[in-house]
Order: sequence, then structure tokens, then C-alpha cells
Amino acid sequence: MAEAKKGTWDALVPVGIIGIILMMILPLPPALLDTLIALSMALSIGVFLTALFIEQALEFSAFPAFVLVATLLRLSLNVATTRLILLHGGEGQGSAGSVVEAFGRFVVEGNVLVGLIVFLILTVINFVVVTKGAGRVAEVAARFTLDAMPGKQMAIDADLSAGAITQDQARTRRRELEREADFFGAMDGSSKFVHGDAIAGLLIMAINLIGGIVLGISRGMDIGRAAETLVVLSVGDALASQVPSLLISAASGIVVTRTATGDQLGRALASQFFGRRTAVTITAAILTVLALMPGMPAIPCLALAGAIIAISRRMGGKAEPGAKVVSTGAPGEAPAKPSANEAVDAALALDVLSIELGYELVPAVDAARGGTLTDRVAKLREELARELGIVVPPVHVSDNLELGPSNYRVMISGVEVAKGTCAHGRVLAIDGTGSAPPIEGEPTTDPTFGMPAIWIAAREKELAEALGYTVVDHATIIATHLGEVLRNNAHRLLGRQEVQHLLDVLAKNAPKLVDDVVPALLPLGDVARILRNLVREGISVRDMRSVLEAIAEVAGQTKDAEQLTELVRERLAPAITARYKSSDGTVAALTLDPRVEQMLRASLHEIANGTGGALDPDVLRNLTAKAEASLASFTARSASPLIVTAPDLRRYVRAIVERKVPQLAVASFREIEPAIPLRIVDRLSAA
Repeated sequence: MAEAKKGTWDALVPVGIIGIILMMILPLPPALLDTLIALSMALSIGVFLTALFIEQALEFSAFPAFVLVATLLRLSLNVATTRLILLHGGEGQGSAGSVVEAFGRFVVEGNVLVGLIVFLILTVINFVVVTKGAGRVAEVAARFTLDAMPGKQMAIDADLSAGAITQDQARTRRRELEREADFFGAMDGSSKFVHGDAIAGLLIMAINLIGGIVLGISRGMDIGRAAETLVVLSVGDALASQVPSLLISAASGIVVTRTATGDQLGRALASQFFGRRTAVTITAAILTVLALMPGMPAIPCLALAGAIIAISRRMGGKAEPGAKVVSTGAPGEAPAKPSANEAVDAALALDVLSIELGYELVPAVDAARGGTLTDRVAKLREELARELGIVVPPVHVSDNLELGPSNYRVMISGVEVAKGTCAHGRVLAIDGTGSAPPIEGEPTTDPTFGMPAIWIAAREKELAEALGYTVVDHATIIATHLGEVLRNNAHRLLGRQEVQHLLDVLAKNAPKLVDDVVPALLPLGDVARILRNLVREGISVRDMRSVLEAIAEVAGQTKDAEQLTELVRERLAPAITARYKSSDGTVAALTLDPRVEQMLRASLHEIANGTGGALDPDVLRNLTAKAEASLASFTARSASPLIVTAPDLRRYVRAIVERKVPQLAVASFREIEPAIPLRIVDRLSAA
């Protein structure tokens, strides 16, 4: 049924517009003309009242189109009434329509001069005051709306990347933003329709006056009789069309100024005028003084003063800002928290994860200008959830004028953890193979991996790709850098609240397992520490069921979180092995020279006994230098860098290499499944 109604309106509106055009050509009987003039007035009144009752301009988004249709209707009616007046105006009462005759004879009492003056006053009000003001407001609103679109778009994208809104909500807000820009642009244009309508009214009035007098004289009437009949009807026609025009102009002004109030006009005026006690009191006092002045009407002034005071009290007028507010709560009830404290609380809020951009990088966020950073960040969060099994907090993206125009930085809990620069108007060409021919540009390094790269003009992208370069834009650079930062700092994002969330998700399918481990075997804090230790070394906790099963198996052996982590790692051997297994089915790894293992065990023994145990700095430098040099061997084999050690040395070796060679993972022999062949790449010695 709804579809049928929709189809009816879809057909009725075009037919009506075509009928309006035909009215300019085809003669209309007086009765039909009266009906159409009444319809024009009714539509104008309805539109005016609708403009008063809407709260947002977009609630009446069809208004610009309606202005055009209403203007065409009034002009068509002017042509139709002019035809009747000039052809049949002298044939007696009602020959040109009752509405036109009523306006000409009763509204201005048949006085041509009075009618002309009233018409000119209405035209001046409409043309100079209302139409011109509404057109100016619409023009400014359209310009400001278009200028604000990038900022609003960036705010939507930032909310989306921060997780404050969903993709559907973001799309809805973007559509609303586009509709708002289109609406105010259309309102700017529609004001020209009203402007032209006022001019057309003046011209039609002048033509009717001249034509009426000339036709009256040509039919044998004297000038007085011609003015009494044809000219009076012409004035009535002008007034009958000018009143709807004035209503539409006023409605146009109300619609374009609606954004400033954000409420129905009646409520806004009542609350903002009568709601101010000081202003109402002073107004009533001035009216009272006027009533006491000689010659002034005392009763109307005093009545108005009393009325506005009564209305203000009835509406509960509020004290002015800054006035002292006294609590009216019950005895002992705590007063409302001062706004200053709320501001302090707001200042304490800190984003866990944020990206700050220089102003030249803002287009990377603005989807309207082709920016894809927010979409990439959203996909990155999903990717890390699959890869590491953790929920990355929402990323707050904002601009920062304190940064360089082309700079950006990544913040974790308000602390800068990474930064970079993106050359304005250029893209980054990276030679991943090291064999690509030279290309013109500004040499630099990739901010993520430190690889040699070149900033090139965007127009040379296809040439660089043809030469073997990998070309990336600003959004890709920032998103890739953010991804590596998050992988290296994932353990810092895994707090108790995040761990509890992971447990809650698992509890939906394995509630007994969660209850048996937390808090029966270990408190939440110890579980969080074990998970952080795993994630810190790139071990995924996505299979939370296996992780908790492992914790449940080993929790009886020790309560130390570090030792529990090592035991849990051994039980996660299948996952760890799968991570480092090469395409040929083997695990490529470095091992320690037996003399280095002896040296490390001796050091650990001395540390445990409190008799020293620090290794020779030269030995440490040699170990880390050889480990760093061995990375090329893994790259050549397309294998993940790995050292395999004895279980009792794993943590110690990891502590030695993680600062100098953080990309080199360390696993124990027990963490590699026996069925998988171990291919030794090199042995690390102290010499």
C-alpha cells in the first residue's frame, strides 16, 4: 500500500507541474482560477507554518524545489488572471474571479492609489528586506557549510577509526553532511527565484495598469471608469499574488536561519526571551515608565508589562550566567559537582592510542579528498586481532598544529613511541630488491623499516612501479608504520581490562575453563602478565582456550609469572613451531656454541648465589654483532630469524639480543616440535 501511495505521488507531482505551465497558455474559467489562487495561498501558509515547526533545516529538504514550483504557480496565476481581467474585467461582478475582486474592492476598498501603495510597500518588504536577507544568509550558510565539510568529514572518520561509531553510522553521517551542503547550496539558488518573483510582480503590475487603462479606453470607457474596474482588479491580482510570495520569502528566511536555534522557533523565542529574568524585568519596568508619561496609553502598557512578567514566571525564568546558585536539595544531599571540576576531569582523559598529524597530512584522513587512513586503521585493528589475538584500542586520529606540516607521530598513553615525515604532494618509492635503476627524487629512508627510499612526484608513480619500485602514498606509510609500532608494543596495550574482555569472550564457549583458572588458580593480574609476556615476543593468544588449558596444567608447579610463561610456551609448541616453519617444512635457526652456553649458565649460577655473574661486555658485543650479521642468511632463505637454545637459557638469551636485534626471536628446543626438522643456519660464538 505504501508503494502504491508513493507511485501516486510520483505521477501526481510531474502532472501538476505540467499543468502549471499549461495555465500560462490555456484560458481558465473564473471558478477554477479562484480555486487555484486559494490553493496557492494555502500552500504558502502551510509552508510558512512548516518552517516554523521544524527543528533542523534538513527536515524540510524539499523546500528549494518547492520554492521553484510555488514561484511558477504564482506566475502562471498572474498570467491567467491578467488574461481574464483584460478580456472580461468589465463584464460585471466576478468576471475576473472572486478572489481577485475581493482583494481589489474590499481589502483596499476599491481605491486604486491605496492599493498601489499597499502593493509597493509589500513589494519593498519582500524584495528589499526579507528576500535580500534570506538570500544573504543562504549564501553565507552555503559557503560556510562547504568550507566546514573537510573538518566535519575528518571528525566522522576519526570517530569511525576510534570505534565511537559503526561503518553504517559513518555512512549515514556522511550522507547527512552531503545533504546539508546540497541543501544550503540549493537554498542559495532558490533565493534567486524569490528575488525574480518580486521583480516579475512589479513588472506584471505595471503592465496590467497600462494595459487595463488602454483597453478600458479602447472599449469606450472614460479613464475614471477604467480605473474603477480594470485597474482595481489589476491591483487586486497583484495583492493576491504578493501575499503568498511574502509568506514563501519569510519561510525561506526562517529555514536558512534554523541552524542557529536548533529548536522550533516558537519554543526557541519563548525560552530565550522569557527565560531571562533580568531582561524581562527591565522590559516590564520600561513599559511601566512609559505608562506614567503624559499622553501615553497607560492601560495597554501596564497590561503588557504584567503579561510578560506573568509569562516569565510561568516559564520558570532562569538566573543570568554567573549568578549564585543555591542548592535546593534535601538536607545532607551532596551539591552538584562544579563545572570547573568537570573540566579538570575531562583534562585527565587520555587516549590509549592516537595518531597526531601535521596539517598537510589531513587529506590522508579526509575520505572526501581520497584519504584512506581511517579505513586502513580499521582494517589494521582487525588484522592484529587475527594475528595476535588481542583487541587493539580505538585509534584517535587528530591534527596537531604544534607538529611540522608534514610530520606525524604515534602516541601510546600520551607518550610518543614513533614519528615520521611525509613529503607534501609526493609519494614514497621503495627499492625492495636493491637493484632498481635510479629515479629522480629526494633520497630518504622508509620510516617503518629504515629501507632506502625516494620521494617522487605523484605523476611519476607509474614510471617508478615499472622500474621495480614499490610506491606508497601517505596513508599507506602511516598505516604501515602504525602496524609495526603496534606489533612491537602490543604488550603495552594488554591491560587487565583487555584481558578480562578476552576471558569474557572465551567464557561464552568455555565457562568452566575460565572459572577453574581465574581466580581459582591464578589472579587476573598474573594471567595478564603471562599474556603480556607471550604477546611481547609475538606469540598469538588468539587461541585463548589453549593458553588457559596450558596455564591450568602448569599453575600447580609454580606461582611465578615468568616461570609460568616459559612452561606455557612449551605447551604452545605447535603454534610456535608453525610460526617459524619455512615453506620447505623445516625450521631454520641459530644455535649457541657450547662454550657460550657454559658461560651463560655460569653467569646465571653466580647471579643466583649473589656473587656477581655479569658477562664480559666484549662477549655481549660479539654475540649481538654476529646475531645481527646472521639476519641476511634468514632473508636469503625467506625464513623468520630465530635462535634455538636450551630451556634454562632462553629468557637470558632473549634479554641479551632484544635490545640490539629485536627482530630475532628466541625459542627453546622444547618449543619446537620433534617431528619438524631443525636446520642450523649458524652457531653463535663469543670469539
